[in-house]
Amino acid sequence: MSKLIPTHGDGQLNPLLVSAAGREGALQRAEGLRKVPMSSREVSDLLMLAMGAYTPLTGFMGAADWRGCCLEMKTAAGLFWPIPITLSCESDLAGGINVGEDVALVDGAGTIFGILEVTEKYAIDKALECSHVYRTTDVAHAGVEKVMRQGAINLAGPVVALNEGDYADAYPGLYYRPAETRALFQEQGWTTVAAFQTRNPMHRSHEYLAKIAVEICDGLLIHQVLGALKPGDIPAEVRVASINTLVANYFVPGTVIQAGYPIEMRYAGPREALLHAVFRQNFGCSHLVVGRDHAGLGDYYGPLDAHHIFDEIDKGSMEIQPLKIDITFHCFKCDGMATARTCPHGEEDRLNISGTRLREMFANGEPIPNEYSRPEVLDVLRTYYDHAE
Repeated sequence: MSKLIPTHGDGQLNPLLVSAAGREGALQRAEGLRKVPMSSREVSDLLMLAMGAYTPLTGFMGAADWRGCCLEMKTAAGLFWPIPITLSCESDLAGGINVGEDVALVDGAGTIFGILEVTEKYAIDKALECSHVYRTTDVAHAGVEKVMRQGAINLAGPVVALNEGDYADAYPGLYYRPAETRALFQEQGWTTVAAFQTRNPMHRSHEYLAKIAVEICDGLLIHQVLGALKPGDIPAEVRVASINTLVANYFVPGTVIQAGYPIEMRYAGPREALLHAVFRQNFGCSHLVVGRDHAGLGDYYGPLDAHHIFDEIDKGSMEIQPLKIDITFHCFKCDGMATARTCPHGEEDRLNISGTRLREMFANGEPIPNEYSRPEVLDVLRTYYDHAE
């Protein structure tokens, strides 16, 4: 019997991908259905449903669940869920769709990804969603802009997924579904596992956070975003190579598994930190590393807002626990990485490290201090930037 943390909700993984044996017939049936195009974010949510990462959800949310998630971070049935998972379409298309009808869900290229049984059609208050989920209605925020641009009508209902995209082929040995990470953890003999969320190559602050997690838990899942990012972010294959180099040279063998997953970042800050925790529980992780400005964007959130929100939710909302770690930096007097809890020195002795600043240094051809990143990682990134130029 597994000693890993149970999945969110009823404790049973709920992947929605049709079995290989039934896929061809389902695809043939989907060809004859009305087609509903999905945004890249909606495709990524369907892929998360397909692999079981959004367990116990069975599809796209109806109006009551949407409102409950926005206002109270709970579905109508009381399930803790911090961000609504919805599917929108334009009014003219929605007007021709009947409740009870099955529709085929397609991406921008027309590839069929799933079938939705439409149980509800409804309009939402986009400003309400943004003000609660993103804490802003400013369309300069990438997540807000996507909500404001989505179709006027949401379609709700259970889905079956027919396609996982090309992630498994594009990232062999990296694209793991929740059932697979759980199996890997059990093979390693791990019962407590910390998830480290990243959409960037790992600099020295990231490494420090990850190693704190390894000290506390049996193992670490470095779990990176493979879905769409914002302009300027470093491509997944470059991040994979840089993280592989870091792990090979600076972590004890058998303490780290690197994996990727197909979500598209919303940059919803504190709310997204909670969502990251919920689905990491489904992957089998008992803890989530929450550092500075987790899933943040610009100055929309305070650097530790994602810490505070875990103290604001009802006890028992989920079983996974946050590892809340203060802002990290290199202290020249301490001669190493530290946080404000461990370093007594002033700002004049501290080198603050960020992925944004690292990208700026590469773009401007500035020398990069050894305190910022490991030389092996810098070599990988330098090759990428030289080629990009």
